Amino acid sequence: MKPAVDTTLRARARSGLGAGGWMLLVLIGLVVAASPWAFGRIELPGGVRQPRWAAQSLQLSLLPPRWQWDAATAERVDRIRATGAHEPGAMLGTDRVGRDMMARLVAGSMISLTLGLASALVATAIGVLWGTSAAWWGGRADGVLMRTVDVLYALPSILLATLLGVAVDGLVDRWLGDVSPAARQGINLLTMLVAIAGVGWLTMSRVVRGQVLSLRERAFVEAARAAGAGGGRIFLRHLLPNLAGPVAAYAALTVPAAILSESFLSFLGIGIRDPLPSLGNLAAAGLPELNLVKGRWWLLVPPCAVVAAALLALNFAADRLRDRLDPASAG
Repeated sequence: MKPAVDTTLRARARSGLGAGGWMLLVLIGLVVAASPWAFGRIELPGGVRQPRWAAQSLQLSLLPPRWQWDAATAERVDRIRATGAHEPGAMLGTDRVGRDMMARLVAGSMISLTLGLASALVATAIGVLWGTSAAWWGGRADGVLMRTVDVLYALPSILLATLLGVAVDGLVDRWLGDVSPAARQGINLLTMLVAIAGVGWLTMSRVVRGQVLSLRERAFVEAARAAGAGGGRIFLRHLLPNLAGPVAAYAALTVPAAILSESFLSFLGIGIRDPLPSLGNLAAAGLPELNLVKGRWWLLVPPCAVVAAALLALNFAADRLRDRLDPASAG
């Protein structure tokens, strides 16, 4: 028998949010709190109104963060300020066209986190329905559904996303013609959602299938079937509550994978495209600015640091959630 102190320590370890949960809450709270500022519209000279993350000033391009200003940089800012032109914030400097990097980092973090969460939710819903159908029907239906999963597993996800993006661009140019920039960005966001969720449900379907194959042979399912309950009622009243723990645990693990996929695709220029910011295309834009002559680190380090912090926090939080909800991981 294990000592009582071990049981107490284990109970404490499994209680609360954990380090990952608190990191995640702090990160999301900071991004949400700063989003109205980053997405808020400001009036530029000439009466033009643009979101803060898109407002640019070519005279103040590649401005370093404020704590790195020297006398020449301060004089340059004072000259522009005297003319009444737009002055972007300098907390994290500006990019090559003079846009506020802090505002773009907040907006890109909000877009990437939202897209990652939405993709994970869609992938979870598809995986649960697919895996449940395969296990419940069994036989030939199970073979067809799971062989489809095997085929999709064999295809490179990046290739599928690339082909989907090219196909959508071609269809938009052919059938819709010259669409507005806002509509084009909306189509890109929807394309990324479909591309990421379209391959993110495969593991979930296998997990759910294994759980349903185990649960459908339990006595309570046989009793419900003997009482005349239909398949839908058995799924909603008996199977789904028992699947909630494993599904929630593995769904939490799909969120960091979805965020990483979006960042990588945008880094390659396939996903969200400039001027709309995301963590991936911000890192892609900052990579050429690192050189041995004059490295502009503020264009690359902040988005990469946010990606690393988000992935670390989400993985920690997912592990804690799995420990609390998935019986197979207990003990």
